[in-house]
Amino acid sequence: MPLNFAAHAAPRPNILIILADDLGWSDLGCYGGEIRTPNLDSLAAGGLRFTQFYNSTRCCPSRASLLTGLYPHQAGIGLMTSDRAAKYPGAGDQGEAFPGYRGALNERCVTIAQVLKPAGYRTAAVGKWHVGDRELPTRRGFDDFYGFVSGYAVDSWEPRMMTRLPEGKPQRSYKPGEFFATDAITDHALDFLGDMRKSAAPWLLYVAYQAPHFPVQSKREDMKGYPEIYAQGWDKIREGRLTRQKKIGLLPESTTLTPRSKIPHPVASRRLGSWTDDGKNPPWDSLPADRRADLAQRMAVYAGMVTGMDRNVGRLLADLRASGQIDNTLVFFLSDNGACAEWEPFGFEMQPPPPPQPGTGLNGGTQALPNRFYRGADLAQLGQPGSFPSGGSAWANACNTPWRLYKHYGHEGGIGTPLIAHWPAGVKAKGEFRAQPGHLIDLMATCVDVAGAKYPAELGGNKILPMEGRSLKPVFANQPLNREFLAWEHEGNRAIREGKWKLVAFAGAPWELYDLDADRVEMNNLAAREPQRVTAMAAKWDAWARRTNVLPRP
Repeated sequence: MPLNFAAHAAPRPNILIILADDLGWSDLGCYGGEIRTPNLDSLAAGGLRFTQFYNSTRCCPSRASLLTGLYPHQAGIGLMTSDRAAKYPGAGDQGEAFPGYRGALNERCVTIAQVLKPAGYRTAAVGKWHVGDRELPTRRGFDDFYGFVSGYAVDSWEPRMMTRLPEGKPQRSYKPGEFFATDAITDHALDFLGDMRKSAAPWLLYVAYQAPHFPVQSKREDMKGYPEIYAQGWDKIREGRLTRQKKIGLLPESTTLTPRSKIPHPVASRRLGSWTDDGKNPPWDSLPADRRADLAQRMAVYAGMVTGMDRNVGRLLADLRASGQIDNTLVFFLSDNGACAEWEPFGFEMQPPPPPQPGTGLNGGTQALPNRFYRGADLAQLGQPGSFPSGGSAWANACNTPWRLYKHYGHEGGIGTPLIAHWPAGVKAKGEFRAQPGHLIDLMATCVDVAGAKYPAELGGNKILPMEGRSLKPVFANQPLNREFLAWEHEGNRAIREGKWKLVAFAGAPWELYDLDADRVEMNNLAAREPQRVTAMAAKWDAWARRTNVLPRP
């Protein structure tokens, strides 16, 4: 039954969560980037920027954490969306032995939408789902959905990859050549907002853009001027970003640039997904001219993709202003992980998908061809219909300036995310930074707090795991956020942060220890100097891993 909110002195806020896909820590202008993001910069100027906010290292684990307020393995998505557990001997038909690796949200978790609906909220979601093909958004509390349920990447020029749920509900149609995924996601978000406003109820809208995930694809007008900017190369881009980060007060003056990211451990460096050998991240000036032109154009398309996303965020904000709802809407903007080092997805270029599978509306996967470089006249087609490029590790390193590494890893370049919070009626501070460490698991607790909702102990006969996160409302007022630690695991890469101390390791490699107050760039490994601290923190990580279904691993 809906709760009684008559005693509330102020109306409960609407909640808009905007999630970028593979956006680097420093890509936005308000985080030191050179990419044009005027709408997000304006949102930050009227709200808060978090400087130590964390994700769950990769797309689907992060989405599981954001939606459920749990660590990803607790929700059943410790790896990707295939049911890895059931494939291993001893797992049993249902994979009971490895509950953290089932590839879809399980029945012991609830989404923010499932919690807010009984409190009277209307709910809708658009864009990338990626928390299990068999767990549709409309089964998990969302009244309406438009986007892609299956797969981790889309051709932004291809409308057949999108589906509308519930089936048969109204959706927009596009003329040939008119469709672009970022725009279409926003089109339907605006339609859902208009529909939700027909009642006086508050609403939750989850906007999960596909941008700037590979394949990087951009409208030409969004990438105007970027080829010339990126012709100067990643080394100068990184230097420029760090200079701006210090100037705006995002980072202390003592912050230094890390060397170009490279995995030093011989076992970890051979793992699929590393893409970090010296040949993939060399000095810019060491490359031949035609290779520099190809790489500059890739980053120009990526930047255009970010600018296109910002343009669409501007459309959402304009709608909130026109409707008079901007003041009492809590807006979160963040990224699901650090920038992506992968090169022509897993060594190949994507090709357009086959038509949707009959009766499902879901795409049928991708084909592959060997990767390629773009030269001469082909450069202008990079990122346009029919091309499916990615950026590679060196640009990902620049996008995460000044941190080490990127998506997949527990170092700051993998788990650090920009977070903007904007809520004029509830957050009086404007343009300020917040240094309190936070995590995606905190969004559920925050939404429950501001909505006055009740998080369930049971749903549908299933016992629900308690929230792992903390409400960010105290942080809005610049109060401390008390918790013992945060922890991570993905593909064997692991980390734990306790206060200013961070223990982190590659898969198969020893623990490293860093004092993040003095060395957030993670260049001064103190593990040999502080063996007792390493042992104590490692024991906490082990206990956490057993409690949250990280262990046992398939």
